[in-house]
Amino acid sequence: MRALRRRVMAALPAAMLAALPFSGALAANKISTSDSKQPALLRADEVVYDVNKKLVTAQGHVEIDQGQRILMAERVTYDVDKDAVTADGNVVLLAEDGNVGFADRVTLSDQMRDGAMQGFKALLGKNGRLAAPFATRSGGNVTTMTRAAFTPCKICNQPGQRTPLWEVKAYRVVYDQTQHEIKFHDAVVDVLGVPVLYAPYFSTADPTVKHKSGILTPEVGSSTTLGTFGTLPIYVSLSDSQDFTIAPTLTSESGEVLQGEYRQRWNTGGMWLQASVAHNPNGGFLGHQDDWYSSFFGSGWTPVTNVWRVGYDAELTSNDTYLKRYNLSVEDRLTSDLYVEGLSGRSRFALTGYFFQGLRATDLTATIPLALPVVSYSLVPEHGFLWGQFRADFDGVALFRDFGVDSQRATGQFRWRRPFVTADGQLWTFQVSARGDVYHTTNNDPSQIDTRGLPIDLGSHFVSRGLSYAALDWRWPFVSGGGEHALMVEPIVQLVAAPYGGNPRGIPNEDSTDFELDETNIFSFDRMPGFDLWEPGPRANFGLRTDAYFTGGSVEFLLGESYRPKPVTVFNSSFGIDSRKSDIVGRLTIKFPPHLAITHRVDIDQSDGSIRRNEVYVDADYGRTALRVNYVRLNQQSVTAGLGPREEVDGEASLGLFGNWSVFADGRRDLEANQMLETEYGIGYLDECLGISLTYERKYQRDRDVPPSSTILLRIRPFVSDEESARFNLFPERILPIP
Repeated sequence: MRALRRRVMAALPAAMLAALPFSGALAANKISTSDSKQPALLRADEVVYDVNKKLVTAQGHVEIDQGQRILMAERVTYDVDKDAVTADGNVVLLAEDGNVGFADRVTLSDQMRDGAMQGFKALLGKNGRLAAPFATRSGGNVTTMTRAAFTPCKICNQPGQRTPLWEVKAYRVVYDQTQHEIKFHDAVVDVLGVPVLYAPYFSTADPTVKHKSGILTPEVGSSTTLGTFGTLPIYVSLSDSQDFTIAPTLTSESGEVLQGEYRQRWNTGGMWLQASVAHNPNGGFLGHQDDWYSSFFGSGWTPVTNVWRVGYDAELTSNDTYLKRYNLSVEDRLTSDLYVEGLSGRSRFALTGYFFQGLRATDLTATIPLALPVVSYSLVPEHGFLWGQFRADFDGVALFRDFGVDSQRATGQFRWRRPFVTADGQLWTFQVSARGDVYHTTNNDPSQIDTRGLPIDLGSHFVSRGLSYAALDWRWPFVSGGGEHALMVEPIVQLVAAPYGGNPRGIPNEDSTDFELDETNIFSFDRMPGFDLWEPGPRANFGLRTDAYFTGGSVEFLLGESYRPKPVTVFNSSFGIDSRKSDIVGRLTIKFPPHLAITHRVDIDQSDGSIRRNEVYVDADYGRTALRVNYVRLNQQSVTAGLGPREEVDGEASLGLFGNWSVFADGRRDLEANQMLETEYGIGYLDECLGISLTYERKYQRDRDVPPSSTILLRIRPFVSDEESARFNLFPERILPIP
């Protein structure tokens, strides 16, 4: 017998190592053998080799590394003749996939791939746990356990509090590490230690699996519109980059709904398609009409070359109120498009076709245009031009509708900008722009008006115009302090020289109707959101911006106003820039990250000092408690796009209670009409292995054949991460690569 009575780093003869399944290396000294299948590393306080019995015994902090498998124990014995390894005392096995096994005693063979384990426990993924008094391992990847228990939940270390939230106990459990599947035979599900469900057999993916086919957690609820309903999603994993989900829904009052979603991603693109069909035997205003509904949503793009790509967005439904009736979407204006896009350097070309669908009761399908094609090209050179920045844009669109004005527009625009900074910190920017438009209109509706508010003549007409301006922007920031405490004050002055006119009769206003003067465009040389309406005449913009930075937060204040020599009659009063003095617009933002952010936006009528638009946004978080409040008030003069005066407040709040429980509520109220629009209340539980919520939702308004409704909904989802909410959507999050 030969014994080494010290911490072994490299001492066994090569002939003995050749017999070991872990042969190949000891610590820093590598010893090659012809029989070695894989290098190994052995560390121990003491190694004893019995020549007669052909036993190698390592004891005292033993660690054996072979490939990506590691065995640690207090004592390890290797029988050369039987090719068997026996490990005793605090045995730890680290597998290739990162899972960790624990046992009191382990007997292994075939390079630690097969064997038996007593007092077996295992960590799977982040929080998964398996435990059994006895387990066997075969093929290096299949572990069979008797009288085993499995849970994905964390287990508290405090005595008397070690019962997980839920666990599965089974007479026989088979864990296949290659397939990442756990099979349970004769199983019982315990919740807080109480048996609640028995199954003779079922299987599930282990916690390391991100996607695997199977039945997802169902949703059940009750609604005054749908009656009692339930949804059972079925998920099919086609590959690492493809999946499909089908979700049938049965209701007691509104028939059946079948939803399906397909998703695929590739290296430089992706797509998702979502379709649904529903049958409602109780449809219509009287509830006695047999109706069929359908919808189709999707998005995706794929590259053609390194420069060009094609893509689409789809939003379609067969019925105006279908999406709202079954809570499939809150959208009331749908947009579908198909495009070809080319990107080269800083330049871009796009050819797009748009189809719009209006779902509001006031929408007239015959007057909604089809935009085909929409052409845009922007040329932005990589280098400067004439000591400045040059840009050329071309834009064209053709609009067709069943009733109203058909129009085609072609626009060419050139812009040159020259910024510079003086020695004392003044920021000067000079910009000139020239633009030309050509319109062709055909009108079959005499009620249509042009950009000046006059009726467009019937028949076919060509209208052209030339537009230009020269502008100067001056800013002089003054900064005091430094580091975490600083104050910046920046006066802003802009002068814009532009001729009057530019809005000849006969040009329809298609893309400039929804203008809103605010702090984001008060200092824009061209404030109109589209091409049809032009802001004429010389003007000056004045403003002040201040920023204060201090430990833990910041305050930003911005105020601006515009002046012109005489009023502009082409604008109506809702724009806020029709008079010599524009409205005063401003924004105040207070931030104490990550807990509090407050934003106040205001539009003050310069003529009488009244507030035309008032918006307040509050976003507060502290631990599991959060508050969101949004307040908006628009008077009659500041409302565009056919909406009436508005004053609304909506908010949501969640309050963390004891443990992982919380309550939440949100609602929206029309203060102008003094009525609630919708409310939701609920209670939820959220931890690393379970998310559950019970909500009550009330909608107070009727939309044609969809009356006001109340809904109670129960959602349960296992394996919830810390970042996920206890309230979640039916389908997985739609993710596409960012262009």
